[in-house]
Amino acid sequence: MALTYDQLSAITQKKFVPKMYDNIFNSNPLLQRHRKKSYEKLDGGSSIMVPLNYAVPSASGWFAGADTLNVNENDTITAAEYAWKQLYVNISILRSDELKNSGDAQMVSLVKSKMKIAEKQMEDLLGTGIFSNATDPKSIVGLRKIVGTSNTVGGISQTDNTWWAGQLDSTTTTLSMAALQTQFNLCSIGSDTPSVAVTTRSLFNSYYSLLQPQQRFQDSKSAEGGFQSLMFNGIPVLPDSHCPANHFFFLNEDYLSLYVHKDEDMRLEPFAKPINQNIKLAKIYWMGAYGSSNNRLHGLLNALTA
Repeated sequence: MALTYDQLSAITQKKFVPKMYDNIFNSNPLLQRHRKKSYEKLDGGSSIMVPLNYAVPSASGWFAGADTLNVNENDTITAAEYAWKQLYVNISILRSDELKNSGDAQMVSLVKSKMKIAEKQMEDLLGTGIFSNATDPKSIVGLRKIVGTSNTVGGISQTDNTWWAGQLDSTTTTLSMAALQTQFNLCSIGSDTPSVAVTTRSLFNSYYSLLQPQQRFQDSKSAEGGFQSLMFNGIPVLPDSHCPANHFFFLNEDYLSLYVHKDEDMRLEPFAKPINQNIKLAKIYWMGAYGSSNNRLHGLLNALTA
């Protein structure tokens, strides 16, 4: 018996969407880490408001005896506002292909192939979005905008508010341990230090060449996830295929979040047939945002040559 549209949607939802979800978020190391460490599911709101502590109280200090104490109030908290962004991937099955692949088993195989294509497209769009400079206003804000010095991120100008700027080095062109150490230190305040470094495959290979053989340790958690890594100051250095050329990021994941609406987290819209085409269509939807709550604890060298 041929599969109806409802049956097709049901078997796709049950058999393929969960696997596709796992494969998407395990497709590149930074996306995988965000899923495990900072994937925040929200239930609504016109936008995502992230509270920021940007100053300390001016009414404070040492005193003695009956000194008059300063009780003046000053603003210490503001918020970054991140807009929801929407993403979709279409799944289409031509009637002619359906007829050629007749029978339940063949239909499942056809759906599997179509889901694999949708999965690759979704993982590429999400991975690219995380590293984007947000020149596409419909895309999530990416790291190249967050770790900047003259951008508006979350509605706050980095030019007017230097405390909101990232640690950006656009002049260093030669990868060296000294250059990495300088940037790592700029992103560190006390024990608050970067938790991961992400770069391109070519720069990862160049970093490998800088290390002595006895220094070429691998992060066990990254290895468990199927990814290569090296270590720098106790944090993993990961090659990510979506990282732009010449870029080497230091990120503090305590201050990065990949937000998602809980009802639009790889949601499958059931298969339907347009009135003017002999085809079945379904869509996978995602809605969320990418945001930082402390840009100065992220760093970037963006002019390195391998």
